[in-house]
Amino acid sequence: MHLMVYAPYGRAGIYLLRDYCRRLGIGTTAPEIRELAASLQALPPDHPLQPLLRNAPDFRDEAGLADALLHPQDRAYSVPQFLDFLGAAGLRFGRWVRQAAYLPQCGALASSPHQPLLMRLPMEQRYAAVELFRGTMVRHSAVVYWSDAPDHHTLCFDGDAWPGFVPIRLPDTILVHERLPPGAAAVVINKSHTYTDIYLPLAAPQKKLFEAIDGRHTIAEIAPQVAQRQPARVLFEGLWRYDQVVFDTSPQQGRSR
Repeated sequence: MHLMVYAPYGRAGIYLLRDYCRRLGIGTTAPEIRELAASLQALPPDHPLQPLLRNAPDFRDEAGLADALLHPQDRAYSVPQFLDFLGAAGLRFGRWVRQAAYLPQCGALASSPHQPLLMRLPMEQRYAAVELFRGTMVRHSAVVYWSDAPDHHTLCFDGDAWPGFVPIRLPDTILVHERLPPGAAAVVINKSHTYTDIYLPLAAPQKKLFEAIDGRHTIAEIAPQVAQRQPARVLFEGLWRYDQVVFDTSPQQGRSR
């Protein structure tokens, strides 16, 4: 199941204004909503709601504004609360739908002095720490399973199966050739990411392998030479972590689905 819940830290401005509206007794009639929209124009420029007012679709019309600020029932979950909720519901966490923002191997944290410390943490604590570091996540979207479902869903590049994976580009993946960092032939980004530090530079040989992805050929077919195997492993694991590709692993079972 694909499950989405609200996250608390990036929605702090919403909860401040909800409390504000409750204290003033603001209701959901059309005149009250219009007055609320007009009053928001007076918010201080550094108010925590301002980034959402600029960027979130919820605030682009009066109905969305009412749903965001006047909804009577709303519960946000931090990463630990979300994982506890799954356990209480008989579910098991699979992966984040867009995982790069939660991983210390991706983005600015990858070159941070704290990256080795983060990598020592258990995976659940790692996710929780990165949520606190980023500070502005507004939702958590995850793929979850029944707790007693067979654990066939963990992708692993440590064994011998990965050369048989078939990489498939995600639809929001784009290749950028402008304003490149030194040594990069291109940069690959996922347009659905909201954090601008999450991008993956590609050197010329990596770019060539990336451009060979067609959703039909395995990694071994894309990088057939022995000398290419280790660089290919690093590249495709990185593309997966950065939400640029998913993998069809069924060739290991005769391509049955």
